[in-house]
Amino acid sequence: MNLDQASVLVVDDVEANRDLLCRRLKRQGHTVKVAEDGLEALELLRAEPFDLVLLDIMMPNMNGYQVLQELKANPQLRHIPVIMISAIDDIDSVVKCIELGAEDYLSKPFNPVMLKARINASLEKKRLRDQEQAFVQKLQEEQEKSELLLLNILPKPIAERLKAGERTIADNFAEVTVLFADIVGFSELSSHLSPPELVEFLNQIFSAFDELAEKYGLEKIKTIGDAYMVVGGLPTPRPDHAEAIAHMALDMLTISNQFRTKHGEKISMRIGINTGPVEAGVIGTRKFSYDLWGDTVNTASRMESHGIPGRIQVTAHTYQYLKPLFVFEERGVIFVKGKGEMMTYLLTDKLPKS
Repeated sequence: MNLDQASVLVVDDVEANRDLLCRRLKRQGHTVKVAEDGLEALELLRAEPFDLVLLDIMMPNMNGYQVLQELKANPQLRHIPVIMISAIDDIDSVVKCIELGAEDYLSKPFNPVMLKARINASLEKKRLRDQEQAFVQKLQEEQEKSELLLLNILPKPIAERLKAGERTIADNFAEVTVLFADIVGFSELSSHLSPPELVEFLNQIFSAFDELAEKYGLEKIKTIGDAYMVVGGLPTPRPDHAEAIAHMALDMLTISNQFRTKHGEKISMRIGINTGPVEAGVIGTRKFSYDLWGDTVNTASRMESHGIPGRIQVTAHTYQYLKPLFVFEERGVIFVKGKGEMMTYLLTDKLPKS
């Protein structure tokens, strides 16, 4: 706001007073509008922005006290400074106006130099308040952006703990279900795509998986190249973690079977699932990462890497959780690197509801 080019509203029921103030204000470079009474003034204030109001007290229908009270009660108008100008030279009147929220008080007949000084002082205060408000709003916007960015990186409960001041976040979870998935033949597939096409392709399919994770209340942990990792049961424990992961896995296969690259190529996903205890925590001080550790995670990864294209392979432990609700094929005992022989099952469908 330019102090020499402010928008000022003059409110006075006496035409001679309005004209005098208008001339003086316009000579100072201000834009001026007038109102003959309080009701007209409030209508103008609601209709257009003003930087300052010069308000007479003694007016018919609605006096200056009432106008001031109404203006300051309105959240959209209360920030506008008001200078009361009145022939009432009484300390009680001055006190009442200040208590109601007036910025200043001048007695008629006013001194032109004093009037200009009071106007400039009020406008300067408003300018500083406007700057402060804009600064606070900018801070709030930046804080909201930072919080959204943090929530894109970390689960909400973990982000809240970091904001509350926790420096080391590490938790143990007795039972969660971990899913790994990757695209079969991705290296060959990527050789047919340009870098922008490859990024767009991965973004499309992983965004679809992100929507599934949100749908089933699961926590996406990360993507590593063409691999996707999601977990159920943390950071907020839930008893149906394995069931939710199974539903997502079936939907992931459905999506991947329908998916085509820009050149019309089909893709196939290999999915592995395991259930058990894990440790989870935040790594990093500048670039945060929420990750999982433990044998349960390693075994889930092995279920994927030793799996069958287009199928969902689960461990015997996960099978015990899911067999009352889902359809399985017994794959049998397979040799798993780092684990030895393991009994595994292939999740094929949901059991029909009885």
